Amino acid sequence: MKTFRHFQAKTLEEALTLLDQYRGKARINAGGTDLLGVLKDEILPVYPQALIDIKTIEGLSFIRKEEERVRIGALTRLRDIVDSHLLQQHFRVLTEAARSVASPQIRNAATLGGNLCQEVRCWYYRYPDHLGGRLNCPRKEKGACPALKGDNRYHAVLGGRKCFAVCPSDTAVALAALDAQLVLIGPKGSRKIAASDLYHPMGLNKQGDEILTEIEIPLPPEEARQDWIKFTFRKPIDFAVVSLAAIITKTDGICHEARLAFGALASFPVRAKAAEIFLQDRFLDEETAAQAAALALEGARPLSRNTYKIAIAQALIKRILLGTRDELNRRRIDLSRGYKE
Repeated sequence: MKTFRHFQAKTLEEALTLLDQYRGKARINAGGTDLLGVLKDEILPVYPQALIDIKTIEGLSFIRKEEERVRIGALTRLRDIVDSHLLQQHFRVLTEAARSVASPQIRNAATLGGNLCQEVRCWYYRYPDHLGGRLNCPRKEKGACPALKGDNRYHAVLGGRKCFAVCPSDTAVALAALDAQLVLIGPKGSRKIAASDLYHPMGLNKQGDEILTEIEIPLPPEEARQDWIKFTFRKPIDFAVVSLAAIITKTDGICHEARLAFGALASFPVRAKAAEIFLQDRFLDEETAAQAAALALEGARPLSRNTYKIAIAQALIKRILLGTRDELNRRRIDLSRGYKE
């Protein structure tokens, strides 16, 4: 690793002042489970001159219920998300998404804010400089995306433009389904954005002098069923090939509301809006599930080696819509048919 200055900020004001002083050449550090590896491999376009540790700022790790919402501090560890009885009661989809992240050792250190703001896992972007030279790409501010003509098995099938790396955050997918808001604080004050809006194809939709401080989640209907499915090739600690967070409200088999958010299909969590609209007030049977699955992936433009992701995503929707929680654990994906007992 190259040398850098290390600051332990005591307040948000101090952290913001340091970000302003270094003018884009400082990085915020929380759990450090992703950032330290990024620094070791020297993959960033500009190596930071300083790291600003915000773990020393009091008041950024909390889980609080306030009327019709729950607020979670950005420094709340993933382990605490998983173990929280309050979150298990109201936001099962978030606790399950957090539980699916990496290993217990990582969850003990990683924070919710860090999981949301981590760098993409694209192997071209992550290729270490010291192994055969630098691989350029749009995120490194030079060249075309190598995945277009290269090995693109795990890249985007929706919304890809200059960069086809997918959003790696599991918790972001759950928060998108929950209609969560993220609170960002900068020199000009605070602002809120939707969880999905934190991302765009070239990085994070936040200014370099802004800090993610908390997440606000409205309470879903008590009768809603929440489900999380993460398809991976290596279990249990792999990143998602496709994931799906779903919140379904139904009575006697009729869907009243559906919120469906996909992960690992685009640079951001994808809400399947067309499928959600279609499902409203419809009886959930095989035909309805198949039509919803087709609508959810409408407009997908796979690359040369990742068409299979579409079949997996459609199978996950069918599994969610047709299964109970117990059945979800027994059914398996059949890529030739999309869904199978």
